[in-house]
This record gives sequence, C-alpha cells and structure tokens, in this order.
Amino acid sequence: MISKLHKPKLSTVQIINMSIGFLGIQTGFALQNGNASRILQTFGADVEHLSLFWLAAPITGMIVQPIIGYYSDRTWNKIGRRKPYFLIGAILTAIALILMPNAALFTAILPPLLVGAGMLTIMDASINVTMEPFRALVADNLPSSQRSLGFSVQTFIIGFGAVIGSWLPYVLTHYFGVEGTAAEGVIPLNVIYSFYCGAGILLLSILWTVLSTKEYNPTELASFEDASQEVEVEHRSGLFAIAADFRSMPKTMKQLGVVQFFSWFALFMMWVYTTPAIAEHIFYLKGGDKSKLYMDAANWVGVLFGIYNAVSAIYALFLAKIATKFGRKQTHAFSLAMGGLGLMSIFIIKDPNLLIIPMIGVGLAWGSILAMPYAILSDSLPAKKMGVYMGIFNFFITFPQIVCGFFGGYMIKIFFDSNSVYGILLAGVFMLLGSLSVLRIKDKI
Repeated sequence: MISKLHKPKLSTVQIINMSIGFLGIQTGFALQNGNASRILQTFGADVEHLSLFWLAAPITGMIVQPIIGYYSDRTWNKIGRRKPYFLIGAILTAIALILMPNAALFTAILPPLLVGAGMLTIMDASINVTMEPFRALVADNLPSSQRSLGFSVQTFIIGFGAVIGSWLPYVLTHYFGVEGTAAEGVIPLNVIYSFYCGAGILLLSILWTVLSTKEYNPTELASFEDASQEVEVEHRSGLFAIAADFRSMPKTMKQLGVVQFFSWFALFMMWVYTTPAIAEHIFYLKGGDKSKLYMDAANWVGVLFGIYNAVSAIYALFLAKIATKFGRKQTHAFSLAMGGLGLMSIFIIKDPNLLIIPMIGVGLAWGSILAMPYAILSDSLPAKKMGVYMGIFNFFITFPQIVCGFFGGYMIKIFFDSNSVYGILLAGVFMLLGSLSVLRIKDKI
C-alpha cells in the first residue's frame, strides 16, 4: 500500500495571497448588492418586480458554478488548475461593472431597463465564474486542520472588499464632491464612478492571487493523505457526471442544504428590499422631495451594508478559534440567530442612525455564512471532486434565491400591500429558521 503524505500547512501570508482576489470579487458584488435595485428602479422597475430582475444572480450561479467546478477539477495548464477560470471571470466581470451603470447609453437599441437587467445577468455569470474556483482552491491547498482558518481569512477579505464596494458611492459624494443625485431616469455620477473603481480593484486583486499563489498539480494532490478517499471510476462526462454527483452527495451536504435554503432566502430578501424598505419606512417620514430622499436612503443603505461587512470581517478573525472552542455548528447557529433578530428589529426602528445596531447582527450572520458551511462541507468531500461538489453546493444557495425571486415580490404585494419593510421582517424569520436547522447537522468539530 502506498503511504500518503500530509498536506503541508501554509503560512498566514500564503493564505492571504491565495484569497486576496476575493477583495475585488466582493467589491464588485457589494456594488451590485447596494446599487442594482436603485439602478433598475431608476430605469423604471416596480418594487414588486425587483426580485424578478435579481433572479439573474441565482439562475446564472446554478448553471455556471457546477460546470466551472467540474471542468476546473479536470484542468491543468501553465497557469494552473483553478486560476485560469477566475482570471477569465474577472475580466468579464470588470467589463460588466463598467457597462451596467451606463445602460442608458444603449437606449437607441433596447429599453434601458432591459439593458440594465442584461448587464446584471452578465455580471452575475462572470462573478460566478470567478468565485467558484476560490472555494475549491482553499480546500485544494490547505490541510483539514487549516480549513476553518482558510475560510475565515477568506471571509475577512470578503468583508473588507464589501466595505469598499458598499461605501464607495457615499465616500465619493461626501469626501470627493462627486454628484450623488441626478435627474429622473439618470444614474448619479457617484454610482457610475464607483463601478469604474470596482472594476479596477477586481482586476488588480485577481492578478495578485494569480501571480503569488502556487497550485498543486494532479499528481501532488493525489499523493496527499486527505485524497485517500476512494472515488468511483466515472463512465459519464459533463452534465451527466454532474447529475450523478448531485444524486450521490454526502449526507452532511444535504443537511447543510436546508440551512443554506433558509439563510440565502433571507439574504436575498434583504439585498433586494433594504433600499426601498428604509426609504419608505424611515426616510419618507421626513417629508419633502421623495426622489432626493430615495437617493439619500440608497446612499445610507450603502453605508449600512458596509457596516455589516466590516463586522463580518472582524468576526472572521475570531471565527476559527470560536468554532474550535464551541463547535462549528453551534457557532453558525448563534451567528444566524443574531442576524435574524437584527433584521426583525428594523421593523421597529424609526431613526436611520439606529439601523447600525441590527447591522451588527447581520454582520455576524454574514461572516459565518461565508465560512462555516464550507469548513463543515470540505471535510465530507472527496478531494478529487472538490471543485464539482463546491459548485453543486451552490445549488443550495441559488435555489432559495430563485424561489424568493419568483414569489417574494408577490408575497409582499398580496399580503403586505407592497410595503417593502415586511420583506425585511420575513428575512429575519427565515434567518432564525436557518439557525434552528443548523443543530441537526452532524459535524466532526
């Protein structure tokens, strides 16, 4: 019998270099989360239809990530195994970031709302091409004992990037004098310039990871102890192989799928409806020009989203130690509960400054969502199929968003008279259900 080698531990600097590309990915993702609703509403989208436009993200993710995972498992060239995919995805995402806020320039060809939705779809597909290999890269390069640390470092970098993306419009307006309002049907300059900055940050950070990170080749990966799990010889290829892997997913993955459903349904509701909810529930109480108040609310939501991402980044520094002491599933359950209570508390808040408090709870939940499920999952997966299973796991992220996209807007319209703040309240309830479902998972730690 051939003895297996222990996968060497990486230094903190090596782990940071490996994940620095997420700084740019999340900067772009945060710009999308904080501004897509206002861009689409500027181009004429109704509140109850916003969730339908946001379906672009989960649908493209559901299709793209398993395919990218499957083929990245089977790729090896001069650039590497995972790196070619997130390099190509970064270039496409940067192009979409530049084009999306300028959708009105294409009105001679198509209606601006349709162009904006199209750019959103292209951006989401590109972000998914870039994002999926990063999860697998952490599992590829780190031994089991370092994976909680690896995903926590990744979460810290994600949080830091999201702070940059969330605060860019506010900072450009209040510190650099860039115009933050515009005529009806026009995107403000602070949003347009923010998307340009996001494109530049994305390309630079991805290049950093590509140039500074070594990947193990297939022979080296096969020699490590954590690759000793036997994998059936495949007689299928492409989509048929992905479907077969989906049917034979580990039990832990199925249990995590329930948690992910509740968590990501809640997140989707929050991203789609926070801006209109806060505008209607708090800012419109002041009276005055609703158009200006809506932009003020949207800029403040960017700040709030930056706060919860900053909290998640700080929380990520302690997650590995907390999980080691209390257990990964207990840590995740607590974090989701704090997020659920935070979201529900928005319903009773009337002062925009007090919204910082619930964002702390949301930050704890977001930090854990980005780390704990992947740390738990990676220990239950065969190393030879890490990429495809990380891609398939994305199904449990995209499916709840698709469900929410189709039914969330209609629920708010039918049951809550199109009052967006009830979408945030509902998000809190789902986050609490996610917290309860975590406790059913069987985890090694």
